[in-house]
Amino acid sequence: MKINFIGGGNMARAIIGGLKQNGLDMTAITVLEPNAQKRTELTHEFNVQVTDAYAGFKNSDVIVLAVKPQQLKEVCASLAPVLGSQLVVSIAAGVRSKDISRWLGNYPAIVRVMPNTPAQIQAGISALYAMPQVSEIQCEQANLILAAVGKTLWLKDEAQMDAVTAISGSGPAYVFYFIEALQDAGIALGLDAEASKLLALQTFAGASQLAVHSHEDIKTLRAQVTSKGGTTEQGILSLETADIKAIVSKAAKAAADKSVQLGDQLGV
Repeated sequence: MKINFIGGGNMARAIIGGLKQNGLDMTAITVLEPNAQKRTELTHEFNVQVTDAYAGFKNSDVIVLAVKPQQLKEVCASLAPVLGSQLVVSIAAGVRSKDISRWLGNYPAIVRVMPNTPAQIQAGISALYAMPQVSEIQCEQANLILAAVGKTLWLKDEAQMDAVTAISGSGPAYVFYFIEALQDAGIALGLDAEASKLLALQTFAGASQLAVHSHEDIKTLRAQVTSKGGTTEQGILSLETADIKAIVSKAAKAAADKSVQLGDQLGV
């Protein structure tokens, strides 16, 4: 499988790194990157081919659009003339597949992806949506590429991407926010900053791993920690009094609404 990336930024590097770790021949990857220093870095780090032009794209199997959403329309104008039967995979946040297709002259073979930042350590989750004309083999190709950086989830309805953006796309920021809050709470209770950070990080990491590997649902796991009349019960009661679940739901709704708005703006 020959893969061409347009853009050599953090997410492209994460995917290339994951593919390398999974044993893909790096000579099968070409990265179009206009910045000369980044081209040098990509060659040194991954031994991939680099270019600053679209020559050779006609021979690729998959083209990954890894540029900023605001650049995508211009990129599509340059890419359209070299398209034949390649699969186009977009990881540009917020831009809908129908708009990418239109910018590419109504090109049908498009998979839209919403990855998240833990992909940088191959611990991400990517939601994928394939336009109706994408073949089963092309879906497998897209899945292989994104599975290199974590779990994959296929959507039947692209409209669900706004919810995905709110939960897993924006979700790492919510997690960091809660870790930050736990760290600040520890300091307020008399711990030094390093001890509080270590406790917050390891508690969150350990609890997350326990949830991933446990056969119990999340509510049951929480109940197992919350002994009646104990310290945890008092903490949970405080969170429930503040209606934290409603606050989290409101935050996710705000993020999803913004995703819809950006999709409308970017698709013009």
